[in-house]
Amino acid sequence: MGTQSFVDTMKKLILGLAGLFVFFIIFRQFDSEESLVSRQVKGLAPAEPNYLLEVDGHISRSPRPEETFAFPIKVGEIGPVNSLYSGPNQYPFFCMTVDSGLGQPVVDNQDGYGVPVYDPVNGVKLMGYSKDCAIKTQLSYVVVGENNVLVSRSELELRQDPPSKGELLVRVEKGTINRYIYTIAMPIGIDEVGKQDSAEVWNQRLIYRFEGGSGLGFRQGKMKLNRLIDKELSQLRKGYAVVASSGNKTSYGYNMLLAEDTARRVKAQFVSLFGEPIYTIGIGGSGGGLAQYLIAQNSEGILDGLLPLYSYPDMVSVSIYALDCDLLNTYFSFRASDRDRWQDWQSRQHIEGLRAINEAEQRFGWLQPLNQLVRFKMPQFPQGNSECINGFFGLSSYLNNPRQGFLKPYYHESVVDKVNWNYWQDLVHIYGKDEHGFAQSTWDNVGVQYGLQALREKVISIDEFIEINQRIGAWKPFNDMESERKLSLSASIPPLWLSLWGEHNVTEDKRAPAKRRSAPLSAIERAYQYGQVFIGDVSLPIIDIRHHLEDDLNMHHTSASFSTRLRILDEMGHADNHVIWISDKQYNPVEQAYTLMDQWLMAIKAMPESMSYSAKVKESKPQLAVDTCFSAEGAIHASGKRVFDGQWNAQANGPCTDSYPIYSNSRIQAGAPWKGSIFKCHTIAVEAAIAKGMYGDVDATARLSELQKTFPDGVCDYSLGDKGRPVSIDRNNAG
Repeated sequence: MGTQSFVDTMKKLILGLAGLFVFFIIFRQFDSEESLVSRQVKGLAPAEPNYLLEVDGHISRSPRPEETFAFPIKVGEIGPVNSLYSGPNQYPFFCMTVDSGLGQPVVDNQDGYGVPVYDPVNGVKLMGYSKDCAIKTQLSYVVVGENNVLVSRSELELRQDPPSKGELLVRVEKGTINRYIYTIAMPIGIDEVGKQDSAEVWNQRLIYRFEGGSGLGFRQGKMKLNRLIDKELSQLRKGYAVVASSGNKTSYGYNMLLAEDTARRVKAQFVSLFGEPIYTIGIGGSGGGLAQYLIAQNSEGILDGLLPLYSYPDMVSVSIYALDCDLLNTYFSFRASDRDRWQDWQSRQHIEGLRAINEAEQRFGWLQPLNQLVRFKMPQFPQGNSECINGFFGLSSYLNNPRQGFLKPYYHESVVDKVNWNYWQDLVHIYGKDEHGFAQSTWDNVGVQYGLQALREKVISIDEFIEINQRIGAWKPFNDMESERKLSLSASIPPLWLSLWGEHNVTEDKRAPAKRRSAPLSAIERAYQYGQVFIGDVSLPIIDIRHHLEDDLNMHHTSASFSTRLRILDEMGHADNHVIWISDKQYNPVEQAYTLMDQWLMAIKAMPESMSYSAKVKESKPQLAVDTCFSAEGAIHASGKRVFDGQWNAQANGPCTDSYPIYSNSRIQAGAPWKGSIFKCHTIAVEAAIAKGMYGDVDATARLSELQKTFPDGVCDYSLGDKGRPVSIDRNNAG
């Protein structure tokens, strides 16, 4: 059988089987999607103006306006709809009160804007529409038994059959603030049932729970009470109160100004009912960790101590290398002249920086040969896996491609066609618009020399280096992007992807190096000024905690903690307030962290008023509040100042680094610093780069003309810093 015949036969076979698979899944999922379609947003509400905080320099120096809403929100009342200072409400906005077990939202218009609201008795009678998803504030109760089983109880049931001595009674308040669902969980005694503002069991300490996830805005988000109580059950038993909001879950958006505005108001509701807590601890993983860092950096009065879990410094920084992943996957899978070469996944790691493992299985590895066949290339099943795939699969589509949108049918097609669906659009009022009306992006790869470190170490040849950089390309301008080529399935089932890695949205030129993407300086400057970037200006006590998940190819890579550390060191001149704990995934040190943070914050309270806050944090720091790594059994493997030394700070490996290796990313492998906050590099001519020794002992002069052709705009000189960082945000330019 000839090659072409083989390809044709395999193509028909795979596509035929895929068709059967799709038919089965669609048939199976039809009923579960039907109820969602009945709540579709079919009318796009018009934009309404709302105050956006004016920023001069950095947002941390801009005072927040006085509250305009009269807290507290009483039971049966509705909380504020418009945010206080984070700009206009985003539309469309899909209400998720039903998904959270709270019933339908309140009708706020008869104009067809938002989700339809039906008569609760006659389920087919349309009452009106809700564009802002408000619900009336309500109380409910949960009893937690000694076996930690949660049981919802009504007020009447509790009065007739009070909890036993070993059971925990939690009063739960739910409502909406800034259109998001908030929750206050308060441990109470039986005599407090029916009272919204009593707190006799409360230990005067508050936990603000943040949650992670990677997602766009345009949705209210879900709040699952059982999950919240499960996660904080140990602290609730100790008397802590817990608050949370779907607006502080990054599955529903990375607008950190709106997240701060919402958190401030949720806390205002709490304080208006119960008074100021002794302190407020933030906790949450992934996006819920970076939200803590940014809220603490940008503002005061919300958090007093941070417990970020699996955190990154900020989403804008993650996008730098995360959006490189699919460019590199596209090259390795489709554009490399020798694709067999990149079946060695350790070689990929030298380019990507993120962990890659030979023979590791890919959950959706069958998509690669399918997509290669569609492009008339000889199919190859992947012989390994990487964090770029395992951790960031789909991110370029759902967070960067404005034509993609959601898999679930939240919105009617007529609405979908009017919206640009990406992360940047969530912050269009901050980033600004381009000439085509799309939100501007901070992502830039002009002058980036992918694989530079691998070339210097002679892991790849200069021919390979040149080919990678000529074919890598960039993400197309948003106005040229197309939605993914896939057979649409239920959101709970992965799609049959026919445009793997978003390859059709990556620039390509058969005759010249593929065009790179240049970000507008104004977007980067505004990201800095409006606090979407973590610059390290934070003085609160922090215990940064994560499991070591590198060999799981998990997206929560260890290097992110050290990127954060470097930024704090650079901005503050020290990191006395920043502790990093890393453990084997079999052990969870969070309970210890809570105890230690309580000691630290209470000690700060006891310090003399005359001391500066930074001095209080340093002098009150408990002995155990030091960098530490833990074994699977919970034993301390090593602790102290130098235990995590490694490439990130140009030191020999410490004992924790030896046990829990720290990997890099594509930009570090391209010569960028580990701090990871250069969004737009200064470029220099290739000749100047050679003269500076940028290529080590590789003879780049012999390939000068090819390198000049490869990098027509010059190459990044990272020693010159970030071209997009405004001078106005620096401390010495304050006031």
